[in-house]
Amino acid sequence: MELPQRKKKHPGLILSFLVVLPLSLVILAVSACVILYNYFSYNLPRLYSLNDYRPPLVTEVYAGTGELIGEFCTERRYMVKLPAVAPVFIKAIIAAEDAQFFEHKGINYESILRAALINLLSGEIKQGGSTITQQITKSLLLTPEKSYARKIKEAILARRIETSLTKNDILTLYINQIYFGQGAYGVEAAARSYFGKSAAALTLAEAALLAGLPKAPSYYSPLRYLARARQRQSYVLERMLEQRYITAAEKQAAEKEPLGFKQLENINATRSPYFTEYIRQAVEKKYGAQALYEDGLRIETTLNIAMEQAAQEAIRYGLEEYEKRHKKASLDKKRVEAALVCMDPYSGYIRAMIGGRDFSNTQFNRAVQAQRQPGSSFKPIIYAAALDKGYTPASIIVDAPIAFKMGRGKLWEPQNYDEKYLGPITLRKALTLSRNVVTIKILQDIGINYAVKYARQFGIDTPLNKDLTLALGTPNLTLLQMVQAYAVFCAHGVRVEPLAITRILDRDGSLVEENSPQLYQALNPQTAYLMTSLLQSVVEEGTGKKVSALNRPCAGKTGSTNDFRDAWFIGFTPQLVTGAWVGYDDNASLGKRETGGVVAAPIWLNFMQQVVKDIPVKLFEVPEGVVFAKINPATGFAPQSASEATIFECFKEGTMPMPYYRDAAGQ
Repeated sequence: MELPQRKKKHPGLILSFLVVLPLSLVILAVSACVILYNYFSYNLPRLYSLNDYRPPLVTEVYAGTGELIGEFCTERRYMVKLPAVAPVFIKAIIAAEDAQFFEHKGINYESILRAALINLLSGEIKQGGSTITQQITKSLLLTPEKSYARKIKEAILARRIETSLTKNDILTLYINQIYFGQGAYGVEAAARSYFGKSAAALTLAEAALLAGLPKAPSYYSPLRYLARARQRQSYVLERMLEQRYITAAEKQAAEKEPLGFKQLENINATRSPYFTEYIRQAVEKKYGAQALYEDGLRIETTLNIAMEQAAQEAIRYGLEEYEKRHKKASLDKKRVEAALVCMDPYSGYIRAMIGGRDFSNTQFNRAVQAQRQPGSSFKPIIYAAALDKGYTPASIIVDAPIAFKMGRGKLWEPQNYDEKYLGPITLRKALTLSRNVVTIKILQDIGINYAVKYARQFGIDTPLNKDLTLALGTPNLTLLQMVQAYAVFCAHGVRVEPLAITRILDRDGSLVEENSPQLYQALNPQTAYLMTSLLQSVVEEGTGKKVSALNRPCAGKTGSTNDFRDAWFIGFTPQLVTGAWVGYDDNASLGKRETGGVVAAPIWLNFMQQVVKDIPVKLFEVPEGVVFAKINPATGFAPQSASEATIFECFKEGTMPMPYYRDAAGQ
């Protein structure tokens, strides 16, 4: 029986198998890598240049005198370039985080293998082995989750960044992006937060301490765990020594150097809180919260820091004096409040703004948000309207009782503050002594609608009551509105809109907004001067006499309301216009005889004494069309004989009074 023969193996088939199989495996491996690369790199974010890096930055607010007065942010970060950072910090961060930074191409395979072995042995991810470039990708472009998928994406992005950016660009990203604790993102914020200085001024000891924080900012916080922070600092210094960035002597000196930590000042609450909040609300309303808190704007304002501080001191002084008079405890729940606004009458620049005695207690800004009755401080608007309707400072009005029929048979019998009547008096004397009855008679004569329309010329756009109580200052107005109105008298009849922001720049230094004074001719210069002269009399011999202690030309008017609920003084020199208000938020009475001249005028005086002491004394300018003539103050007419008592009075040209002649019967 013949056995079947076995088929001989073809040597060529075996050879082909040995060649094709490895090749197939290689192809499969490459394909798998390509598939995995495409899978993990799909829809990953891109970063081609430093211009693509737009992290949230701090918006800074500056006074007109250059001081930083406010900051707004979601992340405290100030963008800086490498030359603006102490070189010793750059060396420290490289030594601590990635000693081979300048050698690798985004990935340090030796570190990765070492980390992988540690993680494998421990059974969990304990070490990452990430380079600075990989840390940027994790912080900037990915989530912080710990997974192998994220590590793969991190490696892909790191390689992309290394091909798109220079090493210096990558370092710039890193030192601005990393978190140092205490709300500080980036080295500039960290230097300011921990040491109260710029990143350019960091010492070796400070740089080494900061460079050790990104690993675990909370754990190594020097403000909470100084021993840990010092230990980490020593590690960084040791790494710097190994890299020959420093000498052993420098290391030892840095380890012994005392660290002077400084608590970060909340400048929003300490420099000019009410004004800064006023700016915040305006910018957020116009540009939105994201622009305000993340776009790194530079907001330049009109504030004068020295004047703001003087205003704070004046408010404190005035309220302390009031409380002494009333023996009120400083811990009383209901405390008297005050506000002050100072403005340049020619540009509208707000130089100082205080909205209350304590911003930490209440952020309500009584300078711009509280609408209160101005009382007699509103009277100058009525008198100005009268001057433009035929009255002169020498016009005679009878100060005598008056009554008006109200509804249901009731009578309104307005009275003067002192409940006395002076008979026939000049318009100047009526304003000087703030006679209520005379002002009501003037308003009745010129017409309420005329007076309301006239008030609009001063920038008062809030509702005004159309009745005779308008003469007594019953509308609800803000302090800023009143200051703007009085600025018209000072600025020769020109109304200027209050201005708080001069410029806004974006993070790149490009102009976002620029504001110039907005001027409107509200009164003729002659009327404005006559009112200024009348208000000078108020200071020299009337209800505002207390502020004559300023010892330079100034004009102004007191204001008080029913039951002494509000006390005002609005006044000006040829250079500045300022208003002060005092009252309780719940409209409680300040107390008997606590008038504007008693409560508010001292605050105004204290403030102005501080801010004008270095300003040259200047007289109010007399415009063309204003003339001076002698009059008899008792009659308002030109004198008939040399024996009559006379004063010089100012008039618009052509309105001077003629001599008063009596007939043969003496009538």
